Amino acid sequence: MQSGRILEISVESVEAAAVAERGGASRIEFCSNTRLGGTTPSDELLRAVRERVSLPISSMVRPRGGSFFYSEEEFAAMQRDIDAAKECGMDGVVLGLLKANGEVDVARTKQLVELAKPLAVTFHRAFDECANLRGALEDVIKSGATRLLTSGGKRTAPESLGVLGGLVRMAGERVIVMPGSGLHSGNIREAVQATGAREYHAGLSSVVAKPGENIGAFEEAVRKLATGLRDCD
Repeated sequence: MQSGRILEISVESVEAAAVAERGGASRIEFCSNTRLGGTTPSDELLRAVRERVSLPISSMVRPRGGSFFYSEEEFAAMQRDIDAAKECGMDGVVLGLLKANGEVDVARTKQLVELAKPLAVTFHRAFDECANLRGALEDVIKSGATRLLTSGGKRTAPESLGVLGGLVRMAGERVIVMPGSGLHSGNIREAVQATGAREYHAGLSSVVAKPGENIGAFEEAVRKLATGLRDCD
């Protein structure tokens, strides 16, 4: 995609990753169990997608669905999953940890960011469960994460474009704020105009039922979104 903006596409199969690349994605978020919001893929899947796709790939690091407050055993599993992502040739990892009170767990996130180096770290939509998004943004920045994936505290990004624009401006150059959830070719121009973000995330489940199975429709949706984003230049 010949654009100054980045389009990250979330997938849970090797075939869907290849299709997203073909459709014009800039980067892949790779995960398992998207119905649960995404969990850590197996090492075998990570190796397979790395062999198939030349785009940068960020692997989800999430031991289970549900809350983002993790036990010591789950935190240790996340550390092992980061090591595996590095060994499998990933370019980044996607993770998010909250404390019991619902605030960003800066200390443990910082540990994982350090462990992941030199891989980029995206703090995912665990952020959207925080009551104070501005305070949570400062916490994500303190953790050293590379970028923040957020829908602005709402179910989808289009419901919160004003908030997302405010977060982008507040972050400045300190962290990349990447709007995601519910974005597609029909609303991407409005999202770009309202937020001014440089990176966008989509799984396209809002326009393609079961994207991993409807490969033809998924590729067309990716292509339309990539073209729409490029045309915003």
